[in-house]
Amino acid sequence: MSLNKRKIEVLAPAGDEERFMSAVSFGADAVYLAGQQFGMRTSPSNFTNDRLLWACDYAHKLGKKVYVTCNTVPRNGEIDRLPEYLEFLNSAKVDALIISDMGVMALAKRYAPDTDIHISTQAGVCNYAAAGELYNMGASRVVLARELSLDEIKTLRDKTPPELEIECFVHGAMCVSFSGRCLLSNIMAARDANRGDCAQPCRWQYVLSETTRPGEYFPIYETEKGTYILNSRDLCMIEHIDKLYEAGIDSFKIEGRAKSAYYTAAVTNAYRMAVDSFMQSKGDFTTPAWITEEVYKVSHRQYSTGFYFGNQPGQVYDNGGYIRNYDVVAVVKEQKDGWLYLSQRNKFYSNDNLDVLSPGDTPFIICAGQLYDMDDNPIESAPHATMDLKIRCDKKINPGAFLRKQL
Repeated sequence: MSLNKRKIEVLAPAGDEERFMSAVSFGADAVYLAGQQFGMRTSPSNFTNDRLLWACDYAHKLGKKVYVTCNTVPRNGEIDRLPEYLEFLNSAKVDALIISDMGVMALAKRYAPDTDIHISTQAGVCNYAAAGELYNMGASRVVLARELSLDEIKTLRDKTPPELEIECFVHGAMCVSFSGRCLLSNIMAARDANRGDCAQPCRWQYVLSETTRPGEYFPIYETEKGTYILNSRDLCMIEHIDKLYEAGIDSFKIEGRAKSAYYTAAVTNAYRMAVDSFMQSKGDFTTPAWITEEVYKVSHRQYSTGFYFGNQPGQVYDNGGYIRNYDVVAVVKEQKDGWLYLSQRNKFYSNDNLDVLSPGDTPFIICAGQLYDMDDNPIESAPHATMDLKIRCDKKINPGAFLRKQL
């Protein structure tokens, strides 16, 4: 494959300002986030209007883009609030609105005429006819349903206008229901998943019984305690960058607006490095092993390739939790006069080996050596949450770097 390749966008999530800064600092070309209304994640703090203005200004100065989610399925009582909000987003110079509802799309064209429209994965676009018609209606991009294979995506790409951009999720949590359209949370927890308030009951533990047939059961038990039969694996396509590119995908989207700043940093950095490595490659491409290892250094469920190769995403049957092999122990505040000034995140000790994730760098290992408090007193450990401390370090490490310790 030649070096004359089309540009690929790395699109990262941001649930708040800290995660926004992680996404931007660690290589995202664009960030998607939500204001205080109409976004599909209500658990993160999201962005007030003032901070959304700040985010757009900050990103644009760096040549990066901001997409705002307006992808809930609003009820009648919410529609009257949309025009004012859309006008604000238009004036804030948001680069695109992510929309799933046709009524919201019509209002966006009227009240945010200078802002691109991206069709959310919630719309469940699975074929070129739907994608083409949405383009004719004014969409500049479609975020395809996660249920499509690479072959189906390539066919859709070949049969739609080249001006229409294709975005797909490449990493993060999968939903047990089609394109995130789920009613479990509504029924079981009275929290509307289609309006941003999913309680994730698919991650809970279940048993199957039939009251009129005592002694008869379906053999779904993975342990004597029951099964997590609805609990989907996480998606991970870090080893298949070339195949995503060849399918015609323009934007590689990372899921996780409710995840931590460290998660955002590590996964964004991994896909940034993987895409850059691919763009510079000639011929066959293999993701460097150290990049693949990075996505295993964040808390995650068992990984799969989802539907991209035609298979089902698969479930994790024995638990509803995460695999965590590393802890973030500190964040770098600054480096000055041979000292590295840190803010603690988890307990660690003098002489621990620390894995450094620094913006723009390949991860590397340092020895913490002696720890000191801010009064220059030697300390054996850093046990207090967010305590300030420092260590001697001659190697340059950028502010915002994460120091990790293998468990």
